Amino acid sequence: MSLISLIIALLLEQWRPLADRKYLVSPAVRFADFLLHHFNAGERAHGIIAWALGVVPAMLLAIGAYYLLYHLSPLLALGFNVLILYVTMGFRHVGHYFTDIHWALKSGDLDEARAILGQWRGASCERLSAEEVVRLTIEEALVASYQHVFAVVFWFVLLPGPSGAILYRLSSFLHRRWADGGDAELAAFGSFAAQVFRLLDWAPARLTGIAFAVVGDFEDAAYCWRTQAAKWPDPSLGVVLASGAGAMGVRLGMPFLSELSPVDRPELGLGDEADVGFLDSTIGLVWRALVVILFILLLLAIARALS
Repeated sequence: MSLISLIIALLLEQWRPLADRKYLVSPAVRFADFLLHHFNAGERAHGIIAWALGVVPAMLLAIGAYYLLYHLSPLLALGFNVLILYVTMGFRHVGHYFTDIHWALKSGDLDEARAILGQWRGASCERLSAEEVVRLTIEEALVASYQHVFAVVFWFVLLPGPSGAILYRLSSFLHRRWADGGDAELAAFGSFAAQVFRLLDWAPARLTGIAFAVVGDFEDAAYCWRTQAAKWPDPSLGVVLASGAGAMGVRLGMPFLSELSPVDRPELGLGDEADVGFLDSTIGLVWRALVVILFILLLLAIARALS
């Protein structure tokens, strides 16, 4: 049932992406801020309680609803899985940025590409060169595909019902919402949410890196993973980006000039400088990796049925 749910949800999301997520995000923001306001006393223990109240009841409710619906009819449980995946994956929600940048660059409109990338990243990109715009666009696309597809798929398959998808999406949301931003009191409160999210990211990031290596240049992907990933500020995203860059034979990372000052970043990948052609390669890499993962799930389902 997991494989069927995933395929239906992916097709549905490609055909009719969720047009407006503010009706989902706004209540989540209010609830996260409610927990922050009532539980943050500058201690880690309070952050643990708030995280548990924000995540565990939603997971238990999802598990209970899934098994209740399955008892009534497996088709109802299937529909429930599809609904949760449709809400929690949402790759097309951010993918439109990638598509718009791609078209702008193909049309020779660098200023438009810079503006769209700035909206995507939430920071000004007016001083970026064409190569830097392409490079950052590829990075954002690889990260978005990982966080909105591959990681959600991993936890959905691993945990009962749709609880894994809910666990990952809520943990990601609370981690971002309670990021300290230099506030020592908030840092203590949000430290547990950050730790949990790092743990949840560890395995799916590495499986995504393996998938990228399998469908791309395996030797270069493995080399970049082994020698470069740990240098990235977030090691799990470093695995995704380094293996993806190595698989495509493109150079990512590296410093760039922001609106205020240079941003120093390590180099990822091997081979050529990023150009518009690698945007097509990025889409191909992501879809091939997803097909490989779905094929593996199909083989596991067949083996389970025959055992």
